[in-house]
Amino acid sequence: MTLLYPSFLWLLLPLALLLWGSSRKVMHVVHLIILMLIVLSLARPVQEETLQESSIEAKDIIIALDVSYSMKATDISPTRYDFAKETISALLQANPADNIMLIAFTTNPLLLSPPTTDHALINVALENLNPEFILTKGTSLEKLFKKLASMKMRHKNLVLMSDGGEEEKLGKLTTLVQNANISLTVLALGTTRGTTIKNKDGNLLKDKEDNLVISRVNPLLESLVSSVSGAYFTASNTPKATADNINDALQNNANKAQRVEKMQRNYLELYQIPLILALLLFFMVHTRAVKYLLILFTLLGVHAEASMLDNYHLNRAYKSYQGADFNETKRQLKQIKTRSLQSQMVLANTYYKQRAFKKAIQTYKSIRSTSPDIKQQLYYNIANAYAMLESYDKAKIYYTKALQLGEDPDAKHNLHLVALLSDQKSADLGIAHPKSQDSSSSKSESQEESEESKSEDEPSSGSGGGGESQTQKEQEKSQLISDDSQEQHPLGSKVYELINKGYIREKQPW
Repeated sequence: MTLLYPSFLWLLLPLALLLWGSSRKVMHVVHLIILMLIVLSLARPVQEETLQESSIEAKDIIIALDVSYSMKATDISPTRYDFAKETISALLQANPADNIMLIAFTTNPLLLSPPTTDHALINVALENLNPEFILTKGTSLEKLFKKLASMKMRHKNLVLMSDGGEEEKLGKLTTLVQNANISLTVLALGTTRGTTIKNKDGNLLKDKEDNLVISRVNPLLESLVSSVSGAYFTASNTPKATADNINDALQNNANKAQRVEKMQRNYLELYQIPLILALLLFFMVHTRAVKYLLILFTLLGVHAEASMLDNYHLNRAYKSYQGADFNETKRQLKQIKTRSLQSQMVLANTYYKQRAFKKAIQTYKSIRSTSPDIKQQLYYNIANAYAMLESYDKAKIYYTKALQLGEDPDAKHNLHLVALLSDQKSADLGIAHPKSQDSSSSKSESQEESEESKSEDEPSSGSGGGGESQTQKEQEKSQLISDDSQEQHPLGSKVYELINKGYIREKQPW
């Protein structure tokens, strides 16, 4: 439980003093208690419920951060990359309600954070990004713009932070920006004079001919901005001043006001409880019909209490899940009397986090909904679990089912990847023409699900349980399937290695 307006609690101090110094007359004490209960109602006690999607007015902004090797240059203090990171943080603070996407790019673009108004997630992704794990060293604006063109957004406000690399195709880049419906704002990081770049060993970077590499800002950036009527900025004295300049350019954009979807938390109001108690006390001392009122309040409160307890346990389960205490999450879910879609989804996600993929699949399949969006999410999650079990044929089936319910770039990407993994697995087994798992299996689907229901839960990592150690193959596979949830853990080097190969993307549904 929390209070939306805790400042009202200051009114309890004079009431408490009056109660302490009162004449101890029953009527006087009851009136003071009634006033205290009314003050507590004014403080608006609430219980947090699940996140729900709502429409708000905001801008869609895409921040593209160059993480190529040349961003280590120190002609902008402390480095071009560090200056850009601090500028992004200041920009997030200046636009708290805007829907912002973060992309890192070198030779290929890598999505670090999907469009969100929860800027804490973007800061987490930004802090956990380690350029040392980036294997590619080039800068391709062309591939970045092609990636943005493929995104289904009406209009794109792009903030490009880069030194420009070695791009030379002005005409082609201009066409890509115009066709992708991009409003371009560029922060050029670097100086025209340039500077040398140090390697990890402290030596200066040299080219193949053993000449020192001098990294300068690419003048193509300014030419590109001029050709598409964008905004061009260089680094100011501080990241905050730079962010203010960029923010002014975004505010002047004609497309700044849009309707975007935001996940917002709803609340279960509890102010009625102290208010009802205050009314009950008032009628007890001023009417003779108190026994009838007690019966009425008792009948009305039975169902409300059960619902409030379920919501309480569900809220506790959410908090435990976010804190990676999965054993506590399951304990709270077991205390819920009436199973709901939200509680079952959290339970399935908990099994997935504990790597009990068969139990996760069984729970996902038990969820019933008439919503196409929820069905699509369920099929997507089931496919991810099958992919983790290396049941690639079944994963393909459920990715296909998810795509049949609507366009989903992640499901399409994963379908392509598991198809390749399935072919590779078949080749390793020496199978020339592999059959689907359904046709090759000697068990029926119902028999398999019966076996899945018998599987035991795996130990949770949330409460410090020991559990079985993973093999190297399992560790690589768990890194392959990336998790876009809100857990604040450093990104593994495998993620950066797959910048050119792609990776299975996983979404947080609740």
